[in-house]
Amino acid sequence: MDLEKLLTDRLAPAFATVAGGPVDPLVRRSARTDFQSDAALALARRLGRPPRVIAADVLDRADLADVCSVAEVSGPGFLNLTVADDALAGLVSALAADARLGVPVVAEPETVVVDYSAPNVAKEMHVGHLRSTVIGDAAARLLQWLGHRVLRANHVGDWGTPFGMLIEHLVDLGEAEAAQELPMGDLDSFYKAARVKFDADEAFRERSRRRVVALQGGDAATRRLWRMLVQQSARHFLTVYELLDVTLTERDFHGESSYNDLLTPVVEDLDRLGLLRSSNGAACVFPPGQAGRDGEPLPLIVRKSDGGYGYAATDLAAIRHRTGTLGATRLLYLVGLPQRRHFEMVYAVAAQAGWLPAPARAEHVGFGSILGSDGRMLRSRAGGSVKLVGLLEEAIARATLLARERNAELGQVEAAEVGRAVGIGAVKYADLSSDRHRDYVLDWERMLSLDGNTAPYLQYAYSRIRSIFRRAGVAARPEAVIRLTEPAERALAFELVGFGAVVVSVADSLEFHHLAGHLYRLAAAFSAFYERCPVLRADGPVRDSRLLLCDVTARVLRQGLYLLGIRTPDRM
Repeated sequence: MDLEKLLTDRLAPAFATVAGGPVDPLVRRSARTDFQSDAALALARRLGRPPRVIAADVLDRADLADVCSVAEVSGPGFLNLTVADDALAGLVSALAADARLGVPVVAEPETVVVDYSAPNVAKEMHVGHLRSTVIGDAAARLLQWLGHRVLRANHVGDWGTPFGMLIEHLVDLGEAEAAQELPMGDLDSFYKAARVKFDADEAFRERSRRRVVALQGGDAATRRLWRMLVQQSARHFLTVYELLDVTLTERDFHGESSYNDLLTPVVEDLDRLGLLRSSNGAACVFPPGQAGRDGEPLPLIVRKSDGGYGYAATDLAAIRHRTGTLGATRLLYLVGLPQRRHFEMVYAVAAQAGWLPAPARAEHVGFGSILGSDGRMLRSRAGGSVKLVGLLEEAIARATLLARERNAELGQVEAAEVGRAVGIGAVKYADLSSDRHRDYVLDWERMLSLDGNTAPYLQYAYSRIRSIFRRAGVAARPEAVIRLTEPAERALAFELVGFGAVVVSVADSLEFHHLAGHLYRLAAAFSAFYERCPVLRADGPVRDSRLLLCDVTARVLRQGLYLLGIRTPDRM
């Protein structure tokens, strides 16, 4: 139960009666008391009455007796609300008995397409793919847990003019040698070698152009070679996804090629609707409200002057398919912020064409970049993009070494398991705990620290709780009576009951740093509770109560971290 909402619901009728109409009680957490409302101050001028008088009038009418132990007027007209221990304990007990920890399944599930990761065939995944993959996977996990039908869409770049040179390079090498060179670790070398030949050899360029025509025309031999490139690349992508512990599978791969047959109908529909205009030989749509720096209307190029199709046509075909065929009503695109204008224009054109009929909507879930310690875009020592496999393997190696240093009792296999959970968790949490609109710095020391707002800190809090139950040799008793007699117990309880409201809010905003922040506050509250409130040394009912508080805390941490895609090892 969301306490803020509960108190708002209790105060709203009283405020409405006093004000003669609906009023938002503006209930917020407060450092001075549990909750505070300053709505009376905002009403004073409108009603022509002193805010303290308004606040007192509201308190006389509000039904708060079973929720608050103290409800009083403070200062110039604030309402200070102290939640009763019994009421707060009752909410925690309800949480303990609820398999979903106070987060109900949505009443009206939607079909949601989450478009994320989007690597390119014949290229290795690099650090630039990390944020889309991590944030997108968290969105898919969260929305699915809430009861939505989630369709993961990995929009793989597997079509277009570069494949002419790639296939010709494959032919030059011979299929047997290419089969040795293409597996993970050599994809970039293969692509670069093809590019060098394309740039330097006119005959190779001409062969590449003819090969593109053959590919697009459905030539069987060319398509077979193209599929070889796609399949080898898919193996690499799946290796990365397994290492990163994300939920994408091969079934979720929807390459640009899968929309190829839909491109001509898209152009025909736009033409039939009178939306197409010619601009320098290209077929364009000019969405309303979109202008360049010179103030002139900005075109979205649907078909290029040479008759080819670009990203805009594929994106429009995808929207048309996702809403019309799949029945999706929420489309999420996990793409960097620099692409904001492109997607605004695509969505506007899709809306004009009727492919985003209410309640369907498309959202660009943008994000910033990952920076190095110098504050610049993260690069390898050679100046190129950092390969994602290398980054993840380094995270695991660093975390495994720390696990062995901190806990000599861990065997080699368990240390490796902990190292993977902590290393990958640290990478994901560094991303998800940051405001996604901002850039963030990759800092190994901070990311792997057991102190502060990090994944290891949260994972350690969970493993500490598991150690309590190992030492106790018993499980928590769900029927135990929760007793909140110490300030640290109350503080922990408030964080526990706030979990549901945060999850629901993040499902709408996809601002995962709010969920990460809540889990961090929960772990910090548990740490204070653990230091100040003995659990196993407590007697009878107090011990049972504190064991149940520990159990609910572990469950919330585990579920919250799962939604972020982070594992929770029992020992660290």
